[in-house]
Amino acid sequence: MEGDSPKGDLPLRDFYIPDYIFTPESEKEDVPEKPTCPVIVFVNSKSGGQLGGDLIKTYRQLLNRVQVFDLGEEAPDKVLHRLYANFEKLKSDGDKLAAEIERTLRLIVAGGDGTAGWLLGVVCDLKLAQPPPIATVPLGTGNNLPFSFGWGKKNPGTNHQSVKYFLDQVKKAKEMQIDSWHIVMRMRDPKEGTCDPIAPLELPHSLHAFHRVSRSDSLNLEGYHTFRGGFWNYFSMGMDAQVSYAFHSERKLHPEKFKNQIINQTTYAKLGATQGWFFASLFHPSSRNIAQLANVKIMRRLGHWEDLHIPRSIRSIVCLNLPSFSGGLNPWGTPNQKKARDRDLTPPYVDDGLLEVVGFRDAWHGLVLFTPNGHGTRLAQARRIRFEFHKGAADHTFMRIDGEPWKQPLPVDDDTVVVEISHLRQVKMLATHNCISKSIDDPLTPSSASHHDDGDSSPESEDEWEGGRRKFGAAETFKIPEDTDIAHVS
Repeated sequence: MEGDSPKGDLPLRDFYIPDYIFTPESEKEDVPEKPTCPVIVFVNSKSGGQLGGDLIKTYRQLLNRVQVFDLGEEAPDKVLHRLYANFEKLKSDGDKLAAEIERTLRLIVAGGDGTAGWLLGVVCDLKLAQPPPIATVPLGTGNNLPFSFGWGKKNPGTNHQSVKYFLDQVKKAKEMQIDSWHIVMRMRDPKEGTCDPIAPLELPHSLHAFHRVSRSDSLNLEGYHTFRGGFWNYFSMGMDAQVSYAFHSERKLHPEKFKNQIINQTTYAKLGATQGWFFASLFHPSSRNIAQLANVKIMRRLGHWEDLHIPRSIRSIVCLNLPSFSGGLNPWGTPNQKKARDRDLTPPYVDDGLLEVVGFRDAWHGLVLFTPNGHGTRLAQARRIRFEFHKGAADHTFMRIDGEPWKQPLPVDDDTVVVEISHLRQVKMLATHNCISKSIDDPLTPSSASHHDDGDSSPESEDEWEGGRRKFGAAETFKIPEDTDIAHVS
């Protein structure tokens, strides 16, 4: 067994941070060499079955224990507030090592997409002069954030060799800016009951980012309930969010049944089938369809709102920032050159201030993503998106932010329920050479002229889809690949 301290393991000195950086009362340690890649590690010990706890143990053996945090014991905002306050004190005392660690610091977060989003939100809210970039360990089920930036989808190994390899990748990783998005929902005070979001049995981590605003908040209006939040990967509403809500509820009730990715994926697929989404036109009322539920407006150019046409059969809508959804699937795909030119579409960059808006009709439509060149119904690219709910159309809907779902009650006597999404700011991610995300500032990113897919034959219009669905009717033998993640857990 390798020792509990990195002092005899020279390569890991590159990542080492001494005690006094975290605790002002600690005695200063003589560090012979500055760490070239100092890291702070946050692990959700409840993610990945027993993997979270095993990762904490391994990281603490290879690094200084004080630079590895269990998110079940201490929230990241408290850790980082304390750390950066100490940075300022040490720098004012002329501590050059503290200044260098602050300049080169990198963060690692191990958990599901909800956990990663939690840390991203904290770093974003701190508004630091030198915000640290973040690497994500795929410890959930969907793992869209890690996959988007080249860190993989499968849960990692927890032994010393696996962790050392991951740390080496963190050291080599490049920084990449990604957009963060602000979401606001407002409605009149209901005459009866409450319209607070209903989480699946208990609040998932990321719902700290979607909450009722305080009375002192500039967004607060007298006589209204106002909620605000943020996301980095996607916001979705409708069919997919409902299945995800059922999955999370079942997992909270029976956590012993959800111990690994394969079991989670199988359960998720079964829930989609048992809720009738493969035959949605038979089992679900048309009031569940997006067009019947709300008017959708988009802003392609600053200051100019326009109505977005939503086909009446669309039951799920996804506002996507990253090229990964439901465990590595890409709902937007790559439009061929003619479609991109005719519809004035640009390549989907993660830092261009645009969201890709995609619709799905039922579960069969979702399965098209597993086919070559498959994609959802491309509805638009937009800088801002606004949902104006019809009065009395439904008493609730389901929503999801970065894999974390909730049930959203809607007042039946209110015609002022609005959800609006707008660009907030950017945060830094760490990306490996396997990164699938594209930056508008990356000279290696193909230009829009070269973004084409001549084999793109997935249907866009409703008539095209009906014909395509009949061809896909032979899917009784369809089997989701075992290495495909199709759900998100925190």
